[in-house]
Amino acid sequence: MNYSFPFDPRVKHHILLAIGLAIWIFCFLNFTEPLDINDFTKTEKWMHLPFYGFAGAATYLLILPLQYKIYNFNKKWTLLHELLFLLCIVIIGFVFARGVYLYIIVPDEPYPYTLGFFIVDLYIPALTTIAPIIFFGRWAFGKYEEKKVANQKIEIQGEGAYEGLKLLFNDIVCIKADDNYIEVHYLDIKVLKKQLIRNKLSVIEKEFPELLRTHRSYLVNPFHFKAWKTGQGKLNIILSSEIEIPVSKTQTDNVKQVLQ
Repeated sequence: MNYSFPFDPRVKHHILLAIGLAIWIFCFLNFTEPLDINDFTKTEKWMHLPFYGFAGAATYLLILPLQYKIYNFNKKWTLLHELLFLLCIVIIGFVFARGVYLYIIVPDEPYPYTLGFFIVDLYIPALTTIAPIIFFGRWAFGKYEEKKVANQKIEIQGEGAYEGLKLLFNDIVCIKADDNYIEVHYLDIKVLKKQLIRNKLSVIEKEFPELLRTHRSYLVNPFHFKAWKTGQGKLNIILSSEIEIPVSKTQTDNVKQVLQ
């Protein structure tokens, strides 16, 4: 259950999934005609059945913030998280579906279908087709997003055969020279990390000219610049995660030109 499940952070993808879910629910009810839907006229179907679709889409979007809270708390998304998310959809979706039936489909019916009959003859059959669509739709969007992000990554290579670090450019905060190594400070899901790689700072500077030289021992990513700091005749800059980087006198003019 702790296996990784592809996570899609893009809200627009989830909105598209919710719209698709609403359309699918309408089509399922329209063509399978469970319960007494076969007694509806064509006009009545178009008047009543969309409410079930709206209820399904609303359920999905209503629970969506829970997904982001779980993801931000755990810094990952697993198969267990996905199944718990789907369980919430099933439970809340049932409440909405039952409400649509009682208050929109048969508001004046003295003897509506019992709760048990509604679950067994309508809700469970609908779930057998709807739940897989949600699951595989979310999986597909997640894999698409993972592939898209992977294609945007750069690689800071080391001199060794198996040395290197692959990440998004804007996840790099700064790079520090450390003897025959470089120390890469980077963000991994908003957590600051660092990794030693056997390479020279001058090589990295040539390979990634977008990085800004502030000192003979430092390259910084201008994206993470936050503030200037002066004291005792020295100039420093503050980056994300409150990293303080010195600015040498020979680099001051260029740094100010880039960052101001």
